[in-house]
Amino acid sequence: MVDLLVTYMEMTEPPPAAPKSSPDSSLRVERERLGRTDYMTLYRAVGEPLQWDERLRVEPETLDRLLTVPSTHIHVLRLNGEAIGFCEFARVGEPEVELVHFGLVPAVQGKGFGPYLLDHALRRCWQHSPNRIWLHTDTNDHPSAVPVYAKAGFRPFLQRIETFPG
Repeated sequence: MVDLLVTYMEMTEPPPAAPKSSPDSSLRVERERLGRTDYMTLYRAVGEPLQWDERLRVEPETLDRLLTVPSTHIHVLRLNGEAIGFCEFARVGEPEVELVHFGLVPAVQGKGFGPYLLDHALRRCWQHSPNRIWLHTDTNDHPSAVPVYAKAGFRPFLQRIETFPG
């Protein structure tokens, strides 16, 4: 077991600034319906360096159901057609939407692609009129996670130490 500092953050209104411009003309962000294989390939590419394991522990049939639920929205960032990041929301269309996963493959981090993806996906999510969008991040996540979320409009509402499987 490992203890991690978990920060819970929320947005209660859409981003106030103008939409972020694309840092590269070859970038595209689209909501996609990914099958299990494509989803897990992208999940591993983004999450392995951060020790993501939640989806690795889910039964395949459960993951298939989750990926086909209309309230699951996955926005994929592609560079020249190649998937390089994603932003996954749960319970879109309900008052409380969770930003479940967000990240980029390590090779493209630090180029402004993450804030662009997050801004684009959040604006699409706000079109469904939630009361709030919330997330949690922990000390295993990228060191820029909390600052990136804060710049996007999220504010912390809780921090605590939580114990996870090691």
